[in-house]
Amino acid sequence: MTSAASPHLTGGLNTLVSRGRVDADRAELAPRGELVHGCADILARTLSDLPPTVTRVDLDMGDVHFMDTAGLQFLDVLGDHARQRSLTVTLTNWNGQPRRILELAGLDPTDPLAGPDTTGPDGTDPARPTGHDPAPGPVPPTAPASSAVAMERAERLHILQEEVEQLRQAIVSRPVIDQARGILMATHGCTSDEAWHILRETSQLSNTKLREVAAAVTAGAEADGPAPPPELRTALQRALARRRPQPG
Repeated sequence: MTSAASPHLTGGLNTLVSRGRVDADRAELAPRGELVHGCADILARTLSDLPPTVTRVDLDMGDVHFMDTAGLQFLDVLGDHARQRSLTVTLTNWNGQPRRILELAGLDPTDPLAGPDTTGPDGTDPARPTGHDPAPGPVPPTAPASSAVAMERAERLHILQEEVEQLRQAIVSRPVIDQARGILMATHGCTSDEAWHILRETSQLSNTKLREVAAAVTAGAEADGPAPPPELRTALQRALARRRPQPG
């Protein structure tokens, strides 16, 4: 018998989990959208609404298309809930950018709740003792190994944060770049790919960020819009000239 889904599973404003199903002792959840600020709180409310008879929670992450470091908090909440309730939890079908973020954080996309992978090149974990029967005597200090693991995790987190910021900038820049491509296509009769190459070459020739080039082209196309700066205008003309078919 399948129970009715919780209100947190059926949609609504600021709802992360859009589909949910509870069948006997198993809950199937399907988050959709982005794992960003607030996602951990939404998950906590969703989990607290599950019946006490649930002993297994399966999450299909296939509809999650973006996550930042808040996604790691999402995993922490899920892991804490699993330990407190003695639940079996699975997260499957990670793909795209979220999968990349897990890999940068040192997590296994097939089992991200297992924690960071700290194994070294020889397959051993420097944070864990090796061997079955430790020899008697003083225990060797582990601080250097622990410090090395901590430094590696900090470096992975730094790389993760940089990649997330680059993705955010790309998402913000996309609309104005698409507008500039459309303007070049309409004005100069070029294809979408040609317009993209023209913008990129203009950016390189003028040593200007691609988004700034696109913004200047878009602004200049308006009725009373300002003309691009001279160095940008020169670079754009050179890029256009290289893309025009030569006579004969």
